[in-house]
Amino acid sequence: MADYAQELEFGLFPSPEAARLDDLLALVALAEVEGLDVVSVQDHPYQQKYVDTWTLLSVLGARTSTIKLAPNVASLPLRPPVVLAKAAATLDLVTGGRVELGLGAGAFWDAIAAAGGPRRTPKEAVDALTEAVELIKAFWAGGTLRFEGEHYRAVGLHAGPQPAHDIPVWLGAYKPRMLRLTGRLADGWVPSMGYADPPDLPDLSAVVDEAAEAAGRAPAAVKRLYNVFGRFGSGSGFLQGTPGDWAEQLAELTLDVGMSTYVLGSDDPSVVARWAAEVAPMTRELVEVERLRRASGEPAPAPVVDEPAVPDRVELATPTAPPAMVRSAVPWDESARPSHVPVTEEAPYGIRPEQGQHLVDIHDHLRGELAQVRDVLEQVRRGHLTVGAARSAINTMTMRQNNWTLGAYCESYCRVVTTHHTLEDTSVFPHLRRSEPGLGPVLDRLEEEHHVIHDVLEQFDEALVMLVGSDGTGRAGEEALDGVQASLDLLTDTLLSHLAYEERELIGPLSRHGLS
Repeated sequence: MADYAQELEFGLFPSPEAARLDDLLALVALAEVEGLDVVSVQDHPYQQKYVDTWTLLSVLGARTSTIKLAPNVASLPLRPPVVLAKAAATLDLVTGGRVELGLGAGAFWDAIAAAGGPRRTPKEAVDALTEAVELIKAFWAGGTLRFEGEHYRAVGLHAGPQPAHDIPVWLGAYKPRMLRLTGRLADGWVPSMGYADPPDLPDLSAVVDEAAEAAGRAPAAVKRLYNVFGRFGSGSGFLQGTPGDWAEQLAELTLDVGMSTYVLGSDDPSVVARWAAEVAPMTRELVEVERLRRASGEPAPAPVVDEPAVPDRVELATPTAPPAMVRSAVPWDESARPSHVPVTEEAPYGIRPEQGQHLVDIHDHLRGELAQVRDVLEQVRRGHLTVGAARSAINTMTMRQNNWTLGAYCESYCRVVTTHHTLEDTSVFPHLRRSEPGLGPVLDRLEEEHHVIHDVLEQFDEALVMLVGSDGTGRAGEEALDGVQASLDLLTDTLLSHLAYEERELIGPLSRHGLS
């Protein structure tokens, strides 16, 4: 087997439980803030504790702006191909081309039959899936369809709309016939741990390769995805150790087997944060270095026997200074903020400076998004944009949606800030309290400020509701704009002050102890 030089991607596979919807929505928001590439959701319409997958994906599409969305995988026997193709194309248009379509031939046939679906033999299931892939792709191509198969037909149907981009089709496949279908027609192969563990992947992937080549396709045309599950700790099994252990194991799968997109099944925010902030960048770096070495023809490095010496001090990230200009009355006394004992030669920095830099990177994202909100509001105030016309301007921003208004954009920003603070309060801060007890008063103060900022965000949201209701015109519109400006000024001052204080106090401890 070989590396197909596919771009590495990392994703999230959360449980779509109806009883935990708020947690799921917060987790997906966290995944996007942390820079994950895709969120995928299992599809079991007959499972009473799960919400409907396509409805959930539509909500996630409206609440996110960059992360890709996919069913993993759609239950074809309960989702007619034409309806599925139209749903996927619609969501792709709404989200600006962020949809990928995972398909499965079907499982749990008693449950499918109980829900009114067909009960198919293994051969019938694969035949039906083959027809469905062909019909779905024909639908996306547009025109009048004339498709007649044994299981599906669409004769005289005017197909549309076409999606915003060429939607990739993944297939969940393990048996030889499904694997050959994947190599012949699919854009991605998505096995799961438990059904196909790492030692099984080379032989299964080889069947996909052979089928692709027989169909005149390059094996690299089939993206290799892998649904994975693991636990951070001191274990020695696959994805059972440290983030560094995970990265080495995933890099090996990429370089030796060709897997390139890893989707983590987890509902734990702290695990998802480490997956995105530690495992993903380390895996990418390991793969990039080895790819460059192989391309240059250099010999593989000799194994390292001795652990490298640990330096006493390392270069830390630079805290961002508080803003020089204050637009409002910050609702706390900055002079009363406690400060932790500074690091000295007797209290070394540690060897994880990337964790302090990660905090700055997250904060820079929040600062940048806040600046965009202020810019949009300024354009509305100057008359360059009406509240309704702000929609088209926001579509060009990083956090864009095809149908967003000023209010919806700002609402999403508020949600991202809240998710970031919730993660700190529930995971990062308890870890730092245990690791460095003297930091307690600082963490207490930061948590207090989180509550204050939450209240400021709510005031901002209320002002936006009034603005959208007035459409920004007339005397009521001017008063509403003044209210939004005042609340945005207060949010700007409190948030920027808080972020600067947090960086000043936490870059050192995070570099010593990590995120969790």
